[in-house]
Amino acid sequence: MSDRAQVVVIGGTSGLGRHFAQSCAERGDEVVITGRTEDRTKAVAHEIGGRTRGLALDLTDPERIEAGLADVLRVDRLVLAAVNRDHNTVREYRPADATRLLTVKLTGYTAVLHALAARMPDDGAVVLLGGLASHRPYPGSTTVTTANGGISALVRTLAVELSPIRVNALHPSIVSDTPFWSDKPGAREAAATRALTRRPVTMQDCTEAISFLLENRSINGINLNIDGGDVLI
Repeated sequence: MSDRAQVVVIGGTSGLGRHFAQSCAERGDEVVITGRTEDRTKAVAHEIGGRTRGLALDLTDPERIEAGLADVLRVDRLVLAAVNRDHNTVREYRPADATRLLTVKLTGYTAVLHALAARMPDDGAVVLLGGLASHRPYPGSTTVTTANGGISALVRTLAVELSPIRVNALHPSIVSDTPFWSDKPGAREAAATRALTRRPVTMQDCTEAISFLLENRSINGINLNIDGGDVLI
């Protein structure tokens, strides 16, 4: 990544978004992270340090996204990592929870790009975060699988509409050192066993993959799986 790039990480207060934002700040980039609440987002920006600032942005309210990003004047690299967890089965379906997740991942992500595309240079790049539940469903993943499948399709139309800005997506399997999976040793061990690498995917692996997608000028409109070569796909 070029010196002092203008980087925006939507959903940068925890998990993969925060890890990537931290790596950019340590390189000296100017980083904007977003989170749902102002106090927490600004506190995390302070913890990350460097040239990082925090903005409150709720992707479940797409009509307010453009105003929330009004003072972001330039974006060289954009990572859309915000997520809304939803364990939701068909037999015990909660439509409101499903709607929140789908709004964040599909309408919200697109609304962010609507707001920021004009502020990106022709060599700008975007990465959307999906997940391998898109084609490896599990009980309760009805909405997650649908949302991540939508990301797989969305990245292709965004690449066409935003050209020459590049748009790609990263789809990790279980990321062993994220807060969500840290207390689920069985799931982590199963993922490592299935992987041909015999090791779980880490946040550092994902950060390096995001950087690759952002920086390689010939990678565009792709969905990159990161799973260590899972033999069950």
